[in-house]
Amino acid sequence: MTKFKLLATAAMGLESIVADEVKELGYQTQTENGKVFFEGDERDIAKANLWLRTADRVKIIAGEFNAYTFDELFERTKAIEWEKFLPVDANFPVQGKSVKSKLYSVPDCQSIVKKAIVERLKKAYHRNSFLDESGARFKIEVSILKDKVQLSIDTSGAGLHKRGYRLDQGEAPLKETLAAALVKLSRWTPDRPFVDPFCGSGTIPIEAAMIGQNIAPGYNRDFDAEEWPWMKQQIWDDVRAEAEELANYDQPLNILGTDIDHRMVKIAQENAREAGFADLIQFQQRQMKDFVTHEENGVVVGNPPYGERIGEVEIIEQMISDMGRIFSKHPTWSIYILSSMEKFETIYGQPATKKRKLFNGFIRTDLFQFWGERPKNK
Repeated sequence: MTKFKLLATAAMGLESIVADEVKELGYQTQTENGKVFFEGDERDIAKANLWLRTADRVKIIAGEFNAYTFDELFERTKAIEWEKFLPVDANFPVQGKSVKSKLYSVPDCQSIVKKAIVERLKKAYHRNSFLDESGARFKIEVSILKDKVQLSIDTSGAGLHKRGYRLDQGEAPLKETLAAALVKLSRWTPDRPFVDPFCGSGTIPIEAAMIGQNIAPGYNRDFDAEEWPWMKQQIWDDVRAEAEELANYDQPLNILGTDIDHRMVKIAQENAREAGFADLIQFQQRQMKDFVTHEENGVVVGNPPYGERIGEVEIIEQMISDMGRIFSKHPTWSIYILSSMEKFETIYGQPATKKRKLFNGFIRTDLFQFWGERPKNK
């Protein structure tokens, strides 16, 4: 087994949650903006891809160096032992980004990195002609920040938010990785009731069910690294078998998703069926003002619409007002709502216990947290 410097990428604001997940898998971490670094071998690459719920991707750091000229970028890229990663027929597209650096032309940087890797591989594999790139995909990224170059190889392929269960979605879907982060931030445990009153296509309830039964989020999908010749199939088989052993399919769950739109409820039910939770998650068409419960110590996690259309804001404000009024009668419930509304607490009718800044895509939001009282019989 080979030791690699690995990188789990994180959406803005989720770094600490991704770092906690990486630590739970047994690795030491180092965190920067949008990045959580750790070390691991081939088995760890498979394990991280299969288990990380809130990370965007898992990458291998192939090289890091400073470069101030295109010549330096070329020579230092060429000096990396790419043949350790890329077979002779590797398909290796190069993507790039550059921030506050002398080498600011991204297309030029991509082209130079590509050329340098080609030169290195041709020499390593004794090829005089071109490389046909007919084999497995190794997506390479050249990232330059303040003249420091980081070259990485993406092991995931499609982003880790693509779990494989979402057959359909609404107009503004919440990424599965952010939905899982919201559930984790709520500290919900599967012995408590869980409600999403704005469930849309069902992403938050489905992610809660996966957490509740300890199901690996990447269990039913493929990854680019599965096609790599040095990532043996046995590694993936073993990691999936271990995930199957760790899943707790007998864990009872009390999860409810409701939405005002009957079409979204139907989509949510289909997505839950695809995820294997058809009988475990309840979905109902219901307005917020009609919510009733006789249970205690529940958790609400929701992402109500942000009101981008004319006339929507008043409707959403009424829903938030209704929610504040209803849950004031259920003091043992904890409420976690992601919203871009600046006056959210005023409309809800209560100051939040805690707020956390998060980004839903490029929309700046807050996670408004209203912590419930401990039930008296606990």
